[in-house]
Amino acid sequence: MAKKVLDSGWLAARSTEVSLTGVQLTTTHPPSGPTTPWMEASVPGTVLGTLVKSKAVPDPFYGLNNEAIIDIADSGREYYTFWFFTTFDYSLSANQHVDLNFRAINYSAEVYLNGHKQTLPKGMFRRHTLDITDILNPSGNNLLAVLVYPPDHPGTIPEEGGQGGDHEIGKDVATQYVEGWDWMCPIRDRNTGIWDEVSITATGPVKIIDPHLVSTFFDEFKRSYLHTTVELQNKSSWVAECTVTLQVTTELEENICLVEHFQNTDLTIPAKSGIEYTLPPLFFYKPNLWWPNGMGKQSLYNVEISVDVKGFGESDSWSHYFGFRKIESTIDSTTGGRLFKVNGQPVFIRGGNWILSDGLLRLTKKRYMVDIKFHADMNFNMLRCWGGGLAERPDFYHYCDIYGLLVWQEFWITGDVDGRGIPISNINGPLDHDLFLLCARDTIKLLRNHTSLALWVGGNEQVPPYDINTALKSYLKLHPLFTNENITDSTDPSKYMDGTRAYVQGSMWDGFADGKGNFTDGPYEIQNSEDFFKDSFYKYGFNPEVGSVGVPVAATIRATMPPEGWSIPIFKKKSNGYVEETPNPIWEYHKYIPYSKPGKVHDQILMYGYPKNLDDFCEKAQLVNYVQYRALLEGWTSRMWTKYTGVLIWKTQNPWTGLRGQFYDHLHDQTAGFYGCRSAAEPVHVQLNLATYFIEVVNTTADELTDMAVEISVWDLDGACPYYKVTDKMSVPPKKVKKIIEMIYPKSKNAKPVYFVLLKLFRASDMAIVSRNFYWLHLSGEDYTLLEEYRKKKVSLKITSDVLISGSTYEIKMCLENSSTNSTTKTLDLKTFDKDESNMYNSRSTRLAENFEKLKRKPSAWTRFFGGDFVSSNPNYVKRCEINGTHSGVAFFLHISVHGGEKYHQVNNGYVDTRILPVHYSENYFSLVPGEKVNVNLSFEVPDGVVPQVLLTGWNYSESHTVL
Repeated sequence: MAKKVLDSGWLAARSTEVSLTGVQLTTTHPPSGPTTPWMEASVPGTVLGTLVKSKAVPDPFYGLNNEAIIDIADSGREYYTFWFFTTFDYSLSANQHVDLNFRAINYSAEVYLNGHKQTLPKGMFRRHTLDITDILNPSGNNLLAVLVYPPDHPGTIPEEGGQGGDHEIGKDVATQYVEGWDWMCPIRDRNTGIWDEVSITATGPVKIIDPHLVSTFFDEFKRSYLHTTVELQNKSSWVAECTVTLQVTTELEENICLVEHFQNTDLTIPAKSGIEYTLPPLFFYKPNLWWPNGMGKQSLYNVEISVDVKGFGESDSWSHYFGFRKIESTIDSTTGGRLFKVNGQPVFIRGGNWILSDGLLRLTKKRYMVDIKFHADMNFNMLRCWGGGLAERPDFYHYCDIYGLLVWQEFWITGDVDGRGIPISNINGPLDHDLFLLCARDTIKLLRNHTSLALWVGGNEQVPPYDINTALKSYLKLHPLFTNENITDSTDPSKYMDGTRAYVQGSMWDGFADGKGNFTDGPYEIQNSEDFFKDSFYKYGFNPEVGSVGVPVAATIRATMPPEGWSIPIFKKKSNGYVEETPNPIWEYHKYIPYSKPGKVHDQILMYGYPKNLDDFCEKAQLVNYVQYRALLEGWTSRMWTKYTGVLIWKTQNPWTGLRGQFYDHLHDQTAGFYGCRSAAEPVHVQLNLATYFIEVVNTTADELTDMAVEISVWDLDGACPYYKVTDKMSVPPKKVKKIIEMIYPKSKNAKPVYFVLLKLFRASDMAIVSRNFYWLHLSGEDYTLLEEYRKKKVSLKITSDVLISGSTYEIKMCLENSSTNSTTKTLDLKTFDKDESNMYNSRSTRLAENFEKLKRKPSAWTRFFGGDFVSSNPNYVKRCEINGTHSGVAFFLHISVHGGEKYHQVNNGYVDTRILPVHYSENYFSLVPGEKVNVNLSFEVPDGVVPQVLLTGWNYSESHTVL
């Protein structure tokens, strides 16, 4: 199949400002360029995205700009009804059939091509295909205009805001967050636009439509079959004698592929008709299995289907990367939580809730790759696509396939908008149930071949209306080969609409929360870190939503807000001793969540001393972010399989410049919470139970850990090591948490009020560190204010950087050593800690995928590279530097960042943001005890002409230091 993507050269104009008809625009009076009222357009994208791109409106995510943009409720729908126009060259060949494809629009549209009109009916989550064979211009120059209409019920934003505004948007089959939520501002155009891919495809007489791939397994995964059903449409006026070819290849190494199977099948298709055909299944012996992140490799095969027509040649072709894996999902009898198994192995779920990447639907492949890789880098293994957001796009799922993120995909129902909100509305869901189900069927067919898709769910905190729920259960009925029931069904599993993954009717039903639909998810605010480890914290086996704070670094605040937004919250002490925070109006608008909960949690920022300014506040917030989210995941993991089967954090990122619930900001800079999660969610992990002070070793893998020991060292603020111990050698069974030994230092007579604890799980045979975990703690009744004085104790560092440059990509392997010494303690001579190399079970999480287009062109191009794999023994250059200090002790809370100079990035109100983003770090916000070395890998791209600088800051380093 020849395909041409139409993603550039588009113009747009408000419909009320264009007097011409669609016929005129695409025949005699096409727009000549971006002159009023026409402007350069974003396609794929939205009307508001186009207005921002053309500077017709200010950036709605900066400061309070969104308040200056007229809302569709006030302007009327016609204000955001827009023309989109482009041209494309295509000359028709003999016996060719050409389609114009819209993978999604919001909400309905009229399409004009060379003076001919066709209609795109309503619905945000459906594909549209128009046969344009007979209306292409013989000259090859084609004019295309699309008039896009907003949702029918855009709703009104109440003065008090609310979850989904006035809920009117729920009457349509569209995304619901656009009326605003407690974490999101309202989107003024309600995401109106051509928001997904537009393409031209050409085939011969016979076209391939929506193949379905299914793998089945027998004999403990030794024998496997690939089942394939495909719809074939004969567009010609004669009987088509066809040969369907199915080819499966796998990559052995870069640029070398092995053809695993090659199969031809002959068939006949009547004129002007279509058939559904099931190919003979292909047998595989011990195929390379696909595993979730942290459990093994994400092996993918390239499946290619082509159809040749006698007398014509190749008529059409289709390809998809496919992983052999079996996903099971049942309710666990021990915990009552939903238990996921992949390839027969239970998976302890540690992941997050996903809304969407960007609130203006600027959903590029590159942005998706960064988003998904960030989640893999945090050692997460599942993302939940929340029901008020999107049916996520194939590009999203593509990178989840590559990086091993299981996906829970919800349909477009939320409790807040569909029958459970305040006020209660849309009790029967969307007005058009048939439209909802049409979109559901199309979404299932669009996404079902993605290996990462693990679960379908009817809605967020709500069950769909009875008829919709009944239909979804029917569409998504499991084939008997994917159930535990002893039922015989001779139907090939690829003939099912899906049949391979479970459907659950709502996010708080059937093994999630209390399983009965009561509001038993959450909480969503700051917690005392030790509480996460207590049995009383959460009662049920799987929590689909639990959230907390998420302030970004100070540079992001300055880059996304005017100076009046740089003031920190006002701290007011109440009569009960707790502190109440009052943020500035801009922070309030950006949904800031406080670091205190009066009556329950003392202000965690003030635990480190009163912040002096924005930089001080944000640095202390990063300390809290790290501790909060590491404790959340360690607390859940501490009761793996005994009380819990999984947890999903609400939420991992923001689709705008919000100030709550995020591990990286909208600009793609990570918070310290990112690295707290990365530590806590390691497949093999050593941790301190903050409720019992017992050291625990977590083994989530299928292999027993043997020959292991733990080194425990305590360091005080004077640089001394008052407590040191190495445990006896031990074994840790697979899928278990083992309690090792109590950390007794806090009970000792001379325990210091504030101290550091370093835990190292290592292999005794070769002294290799498997897991490293660093804590800062205080005695009961104390706080961290003594750390303020510790800022003056600068310690010496040695830093060596191996740099490899490939085009615009930099790969840096940096070794940092705390070169201060302490003569009072002799620790074991363990190997230098390398986060990438220590985790043998997570080989994929620190590797970048090649770009999507290369992957689509040839199988070998989905090679990943990063860190030790990319930084060769012959780097471009090596840089060594030293930071001299006058004290011995811990180099505390070191932070690495990459910059491009003052001319690199100019942002609003004259503030210059020099950061290069995104950057992938194997470790950040880390600390080093005397004599300790850590390797950190960095990977990033720079714009043309920019020479990057790498800066190092830290708690006891008052100024940033250029280390590269």
